[in-house]
Amino acid sequence: MARTCLAVVLAAGESTRMKSSMSKVLHPVGNRPMISHVMAALEGAGVDAVALVVGRDAQAVEDTARKHALPLSVYEQTQRLGTGHAVLAARQAIAEGYDDVLVVFGDTPLITGAPLTAAREGLAAGHDVVVIGFQAANPHGYGRLITENGALLAIREEKDASSDERAITYCNGGLMAVRGDKALDLLNRIGNGNAKGEYYLTDLVEIVVALGGSAIAVEAPEQELMGCNTRAELAVIERIWQERRRHDVMLSGVSMIAPETVFLSYDTQFEQDVVIEPHVVFGPGVSVAAGAVIHSFSHIEGATIGPKAEIGPYARLRPGAKLAAKSKVGNFCEVKKSEVGVGAKINHLSYIGDTFIGAGANIGAGTITCNYDGINKHITRIGDNAFVGSNSSLVAPVTIGASSLIASGSVITQDVPDNATAFARSRQENKPGHAEVVRARNAAFKAAKLKADEA
Repeated sequence: MARTCLAVVLAAGESTRMKSSMSKVLHPVGNRPMISHVMAALEGAGVDAVALVVGRDAQAVEDTARKHALPLSVYEQTQRLGTGHAVLAARQAIAEGYDDVLVVFGDTPLITGAPLTAAREGLAAGHDVVVIGFQAANPHGYGRLITENGALLAIREEKDASSDERAITYCNGGLMAVRGDKALDLLNRIGNGNAKGEYYLTDLVEIVVALGGSAIAVEAPEQELMGCNTRAELAVIERIWQERRRHDVMLSGVSMIAPETVFLSYDTQFEQDVVIEPHVVFGPGVSVAAGAVIHSFSHIEGATIGPKAEIGPYARLRPGAKLAAKSKVGNFCEVKKSEVGVGAKINHLSYIGDTFIGAGANIGAGTITCNYDGINKHITRIGDNAFVGSNSSLVAPVTIGASSLIASGSVITQDVPDNATAFARSRQENKPGHAEVVRARNAAFKAAKLKADEA
């Protein structure tokens, strides 16, 4: 769109109903702060700059918003005197002369660029104010959009609405676009002659109409305009966001056996033909290549999974885990900050941290890389085609050579050369007939304990 656009993002609410130590716009949806979802939608709508109106947790909110590419100016709202007053906190930015001014809220994480673009198109068509509305399944409590022949005449709050107006299901979503060259004049005309003594942004519609201007409404899906005031509403928004994201992922060529049990992050990336079994959680920073299989009850965060790799069930991949093609991390295994080579296997009950595992290596059940000395982390290197026997402890820093064999139960504290076998355990000793001696001793101990208890 050739027109320039400023978005005023209102993020100064006290968030009291969230019962939280931080601003509600910082609460995550899909492991991303709500305000970051809003910023992404603004990018999708071709916005040129953002005026961020902050209050509580101002610095944290600003820092989060600045992670996006849009130029940002920040304004503090020191008094809470209504939405119209909040927008005017960004007076300086509005005065810079953008063609379009969008007003959005920092707690509407389901919004997309589509309705914002539609609102801008309404301004481009010559209208002065464009309100984004929705058809409400239950309109109770919402302001109704009063329209006639396509024009928007007023926004009527329910307490002020007639019985006929209350029957209207076309409701105010709160977001709107205002013609830039008229924005300040219109905003300055908003009064506070109401029971609360506040300045309501919704009054702009009747102000424009009274001045002979033009206002219209554009429709968006109700879900996109959902705001968040409580933890219960946050959970509903999370559910909707997850449903939307799962749907998109499955359409891209990913199979989910029970999609309602899979939880994704905003940046989870999948190639085609990935299979995800039930009850899998993806934290931030995960990419999964074509043909990989993620078995049930796995938790994955900050990991890169190669083509046709196999994860789980009950596996945990932590940040820095990098799995090459056809590798496997099996049940009850944890991998952190480690590279697992092509075709390498970590099948059962193992912890692998700060480790490089070569192609074709096999890590036996119960193997632990002892990477932490209480102060520093150390590296373990396991060569191609090495075989580490079950219940082994590899005490880093240590290198296990290519094609070497580690005997089960070993505690390896020194490097093992290529193609060598390492034993690091006590030699077994058998004592014929000694089992009877041990049992008799144990029985005598038990009898003496019972006698003492009776006494």
